[in-house]
Amino acid sequence: MNTEEFRRHAHAFVDWMAEYLDRVETYPVRAQTKPGEIAARLPASPPDHGEPIERIFTDFTRDLLPGITHWQHPSFFAYFPANSSPPSVLAEMLTATLGAQCMLWQTSPAATELETRVLDWLRQMLGLPEGFAGVIQDSASSAILCAILTARERATGWRVNEEGLGAVERLTVYCSTETHSSTEKDVKVAGLGRRNLRKVAVDDAFAMRADALEAAIREDLAAGARPICVVATLGTTGVGAMDPLRALGQVCRRHGVWLHVDAAWAGSALVLPEHRGMLDGIELVDSFVVNPHKWLFTNFDCSAHFVRDPEALVRTLAILPEYLKTREQSQVIDYRDWSVQLGRRFRALKLWFVIRAYGVDGLRRMVAAHIDLAREVEAWIGAAPDFELMALRSLALLNFRYRPQGVGDPAELDRLNERLLEALNDSGELYLTQNRVRGTFAIRLAIGQTATRRHHVEAAWKKIQETARALG
Repeated sequence: MNTEEFRRHAHAFVDWMAEYLDRVETYPVRAQTKPGEIAARLPASPPDHGEPIERIFTDFTRDLLPGITHWQHPSFFAYFPANSSPPSVLAEMLTATLGAQCMLWQTSPAATELETRVLDWLRQMLGLPEGFAGVIQDSASSAILCAILTARERATGWRVNEEGLGAVERLTVYCSTETHSSTEKDVKVAGLGRRNLRKVAVDDAFAMRADALEAAIREDLAAGARPICVVATLGTTGVGAMDPLRALGQVCRRHGVWLHVDAAWAGSALVLPEHRGMLDGIELVDSFVVNPHKWLFTNFDCSAHFVRDPEALVRTLAILPEYLKTREQSQVIDYRDWSVQLGRRFRALKLWFVIRAYGVDGLRRMVAAHIDLAREVEAWIGAAPDFELMALRSLALLNFRYRPQGVGDPAELDRLNERLLEALNDSGELYLTQNRVRGTFAIRLAIGQTATRRHHVEAAWKKIQETARALG
């Protein structure tokens, strides 16, 4: 394809992209296909000869688009948002065109220096104190892995990197029973073993209990283990619980344990000064992650990982074969040493576009609007005699269930709400996810898509009530 053909197709694609954003509401939110249906439309073997772009694009819209769940649909209320925005999409187009691999300063100086600057902008926007240095990871899961690896090496004098886990005593990591499953996965990836992850009890607000953490650490010390890392959460996936950073940080300081904070979703709300109370104790935190790709209108993937001691992170992950040496390496940051992967995309560009296009005030208004909408839904649920909240609202996240009169059996209520959730998602009009709150089935609603407005939330609540009462 020559550049003139590229220009013609690119114009057509951009026209389609703009139309898609205008009419995304016309699609079913969740893909309505059955397992194997999309694969059955695809040839079993690759083509021997090149095909025209027009034909490929036709197949994309005909064969693939029906199997897409539309995360940018304003009635997407499932999981946590993975919202995007037009400025971010434009930046991604530039990133793809440049095709830069930004592992070293030398391989793209602008990418490195922009990442350093834009991460410090974000630090200021979130109210994080000076002393944190930032790097963009692909996901919060990777940031947690980096934290566990760095904690492992610091606790063992960097022996595991050299000699392996067999050279040291048993190492233990701590999180709450509400913590995201990525921590458990990362413990396995780090070679520590799932049995060495301690899931600490939570209080009535689902927050990790500092006294239970203290007890778990003391128990492991008595058994000859070495506690290395606590993963606290601001905004747990299930109910949006906020772990008490100060109390947990004091426990960590007493025992020399690394404290990492996963604020992947809720961290975006820190752009609003009124929510910065959740940062109480931040001075005791070693590392912190927030995902602009969740609730700051920046395309996936873009996870902002802040560390107090970048030298420890670099010492844990750095490797320097001859072919990666450069004459500038003593004067610059080479971000390949700040993450597990050596290769790096130019992720900072889209975050820079978003912050500049909306400004801090614009981003604050957008996040605040989502929280206000969730507050309204909370009131609607509270006023409905046959619905109930299963946990306190957390920012823009709610858990609720349908509880009609005459249905008191817990198992029957669980089945009824599971049927309700399936019926809602099968309708294509909205998309919600399930949860269990203290063992009870709940329907989970998270507001945060870029284009979501009050009428979308009103329509969702109306659909929920109508569907529930038809089932009930």
